[in-house]
Amino acid sequence: QVQLVESGGGLVQPGGSLRLSCAASGRTFSNSIVGWFRQAPGKEREFVARINFIYGHTNIADSVKGRFTISRDNAENTVYLQMNSLKPEDTAVYYCAADRRFPMTKDAYWGQGTQVTVSS
Repeated sequence: QVQLVESGGGLVQPGGSLRLSCAASGRTFSNSIVGWFRQAPGKEREFVARINFIYGHTNIADSVKGRFTISRDNAENTVYLQMNSLKPEDTAVYYCAADRRFPMTKDAYWGQGTQVTVSS
């Protein structure tokens, strides 16, 4: 059984930065696509970024492009989401997910989410 644990969320002022982590236990991320998604209150979950854990290829949503980057640490079996120049509209619960393909299928593993609040 794979468990994904997100961390790094919190309260930050507009223009600030946060780095989210997604750590896997029970199995490595090898041969996986790892993605970050977010869901704001009253809105549908939306894609933020993804990375191919073996090759490092990335894809970033247009809404955060130029501000967010996704990376991975193979040795630590962890994927990061670096969020800079945060805006109030980035406020959401952020989830990571892992699957063998993208878009994520029903067999994807999901973390429990971490809250990010951008407010002055």
